[in-house]
Amino acid sequence: MTGHQGYLGTVMLPILQEAGHVVVGLDTGYFADCVLGPEVNDGQTMRKDLRDIQVADLEGFDAVIHLAALSNDPLGNLAPEITFEINHAASSHLAAAARTAGVKRFLYSSTCSVYGASGGGALVDEQAPLAPITPYAISKVRVEADLHDLADDTFSPVSLRNATAFGFSPRLRADIVVNNLVGFAMLTGEVLVLSDGTPWRPLVHARDVACAFLAALEAPRAAIHDQAFNVGSASENLRVSEIAEIVSDTVPGSRVNITGEAGSDPRSYRVDFAKITETLPAYQPSWSTAAGAAELYEAYQQYGLDRTGFDQRFTRLAHLNILQQAGRLDGHLRWL
Repeated sequence: MTGHQGYLGTVMLPILQEAGHVVVGLDTGYFADCVLGPEVNDGQTMRKDLRDIQVADLEGFDAVIHLAALSNDPLGNLAPEITFEINHAASSHLAAAARTAGVKRFLYSSTCSVYGASGGGALVDEQAPLAPITPYAISKVRVEADLHDLADDTFSPVSLRNATAFGFSPRLRADIVVNNLVGFAMLTGEVLVLSDGTPWRPLVHARDVACAFLAALEAPRAAIHDQAFNVGSASENLRVSEIAEIVSDTVPGSRVNITGEAGSDPRSYRVDFAKITETLPAYQPSWSTAAGAAELYEAYQQYGLDRTGFDQRFTRLAHLNILQQAGRLDGHLRWL
């Protein structure tokens, strides 16, 4: 599992272990120390930059779960060339090396933001035109195309297009919408929305993402071979303004402030999740946005989330900037 020391990987790894799988993690460690709450057990870890993977690193594995990426739009916009280097070139190289090494199944963590400019009208399914509008989303589309070209009788890639994740992970991300709104509301009393609140967002809890990957890992080959699946649930297609109201209801004394200063966000899309529930019946999403917001609020209080952690340690771009300013990472995000 690449990126096992990230937001999703930290939640997913123990779920796969509990299901009986032997998991080896691969991570360069950007966020290994960004932990909120109790100490995390990462199991066996291969410390390596994704860009340096060789065929020999992958020999003997039955499957690769590829989560590692530079994963948010502000970071992608700031350094698009590094985003493409890691998220596209290194990811496609990983898949090709896995095939050469004899890995049979490759689970790729893609995103529903590949539909980015769909407009938010009708539900979009896996056959909808892809309209990515950020370097992050564009990189995901390119890797999906490369995986299709690599698929053959012995190598089965599957692209899991996750909705916008939310929910507590010991390696918290405070820069995704639900997690951010809950944290800001707790720390300031304000549910701050910079857009006009109208964009649609499909949401999915981190544990439900893990459930989807487990289902795809264990499904018959014919069910997943060279397929894409949207990961989420129809009930969690929400407008940003609706998310804000849920957060306000969750955090006592908080009030919604939709400033509109960022204008209308073009990243607006409602997603159809029928395919995954019909094809992979083991996938049973169980978390609502309201339940996830309550979980986050409780965890933030219990583990003492403060403003410094919220703004820096648990915000991807800010944390990488700190590592660079401290002389620990170079301009290409390689360790010094």
